[in-house]
Amino acid sequence: MLTNIINFIVETVGSLGYTGIFIMMFLESSFFPFPSEVVMIPAGYLAYKGEMNIYLVVLFGILGSLAGALFNYYFAIKLGRAFLMRYGKYILISEETIEKMEEFFKKHGHISTFSGRLIPVVRQYISLPAGLARMNLFVFSLYTSLGAGIWVIILTLLGYFLGGNEDLIKEYLHTIIIVILILLAILAFWYYKKNKNKKLL
Repeated sequence: MLTNIINFIVETVGSLGYTGIFIMMFLESSFFPFPSEVVMIPAGYLAYKGEMNIYLVVLFGILGSLAGALFNYYFAIKLGRAFLMRYGKYILISEETIEKMEEFFKKHGHISTFSGRLIPVVRQYISLPAGLARMNLFVFSLYTSLGAGIWVIILTLLGYFLGGNEDLIKEYLHTIIIVILILLAILAFWYYKKNKNKKLL
């Protein structure tokens, strides 16, 4: 099942090009649970093959991430905390998620919109408390773009340099992506347990 999904994404990136990267990174950065790893790594590989420009791959990856973050930012401003707490569960945003993101935002301040972009699970939702707090739009966009940029560049370069061994990436691309997703899930679980234990102290 996962292999079929990854194949579909690689084909979509190849057929839709930079627009496809933008759309899928927009979804990844909003509240839709879509992993950026399965977009940017294949895009980096396509850049290695000369089918895409690596600078444009990175640019559209960052722009898509920023657009998705801005969607969440304005979504939170428009609807407000009470609405999100009550109806967020219908769009995969639970009360617990909102409370955790608010706590993370309060603890780390505005810089959390930068650091949060590098943490699995957190990066999709950190824009919500920023919107609820009506964080300065320019600062929000700057920190979000910097954090998303680091993540996008890492994944793109991974796909690009793995492309140096085309047989290797053809054979192991799916395995590489799956391993990365598993590692990110473990990291997210560790982060959750760490913060849960802090609350108990």
